[in-house]
Amino acid sequence: MLDSPGDLLTLPFADWVNGFVRGWLVPNFRPAFRAAQVPITLVLNGLDDFFNFLPWLVTTAAFGLAAWKWAGRGMAIFTLLGFAFIDMIGLWPQTMTTLAMIITSVLFCAVIGVPLGILSARSNLTWKIVRPVLDIMQTIPSFVYLVPIVMLFGVGMAPGIIATIIFAIPPIVRLTNLGIRNVRGDLIEAAQAFGSTGWQMLVDLQIPLAMRTIMAGLNQTLMLALSMVVIAALIGAGGLGLVVNTGLGRLDVGGATAGGVGIVILAIVLDRITQGLGEANRGETVSLRQVLFNLIRFRGTRTEKTETAARSAQ
Repeated sequence: MLDSPGDLLTLPFADWVNGFVRGWLVPNFRPAFRAAQVPITLVLNGLDDFFNFLPWLVTTAAFGLAAWKWAGRGMAIFTLLGFAFIDMIGLWPQTMTTLAMIITSVLFCAVIGVPLGILSARSNLTWKIVRPVLDIMQTIPSFVYLVPIVMLFGVGMAPGIIATIIFAIPPIVRLTNLGIRNVRGDLIEAAQAFGSTGWQMLVDLQIPLAMRTIMAGLNQTLMLALSMVVIAALIGAGGLGLVVNTGLGRLDVGGATAGGVGIVILAIVLDRITQGLGEANRGETVSLRQVLFNLIRFRGTRTEKTETAARSAQ
């Protein structure tokens, strides 16, 4: 008597995956994957050298002013005190390395995620293909990424960034798609009625109106990237994650706590600044009258340029 499907058939799924990755993917595509990490390495090393070159005072003043402008006076004071605390516990270089890692990850997430989100918003077929991939990327445990990434890219800072990008990119794709799709239909119809091209509608209408939602996706991507700092350190990434992992391996409670506190301070500062940027892009709701006025003005300018070019040709 069969109690379960496993009594009838056992699938060697793990062997299939091992055969695919080790037997086909790694031997055939490892050089290509190694070459793909070159731009990430260049950006990461450049930012790491830049932030570690800057004096503490300059970096703290820049972040303090940014916090003052976009998050308020209280956040600016917290930034100054938090960065001073990080420097006094001797973790400033590691914090700057972590900051370089986060900025590199978010930069590549934005470069890949925003165009992919726009493409998904403009094509239902693309969204049907992209959506299940994003579901898998968001739900699969982050540790699962590490084994194939080490086999394909090796160990070090750049493979840790690649693992972070894979883990952190879904929110910006989803919210870019959502923001573009939620643009008011009457504004789209008005733009089409006045002869706007798809590119003009995207740049002048849809992206500005969706900017707050896109910034929310960028903020969520930033937070997910920060959450990967410790995990990426397991495959050679440095920074505060390495401090935490070293403390864990040595049962050094103080060292692990110090690294964790540094990550928390950096996360709060970056989160509040990016949230403030998103609020600053909210603006007022664009009315149909404003869109019509802008389209009429643009159409008149385009007509004048066409007539001028025709006269010059004659």
